Amino acid sequence: MHLLQSGVPFNVIALWLGHESPDTTHRYVEADLGMKEKALARLEGPDTKMRPFRASDSPMQFLKTL
Repeated sequence: MHLLQSGVPFNVIALWLGHESPDTTHRYVEADLGMKEKALARLEGPDTKMRPFRASDSPMQFLKTL
């Protein structure tokens, strides 16, 4: 876990441990809250505006007939 927190790539850690597949290494590693915060800080927000979904009348009319 300390290697991952230090920035060592996951696949390199798997090779050092002698695991055949990174999937094997994944069983032993979990990201802590600090790592998640760093990952989220690197993201950028979308350029689009979010608006609530509103169904048109035709699907609502169809549902009323069921």
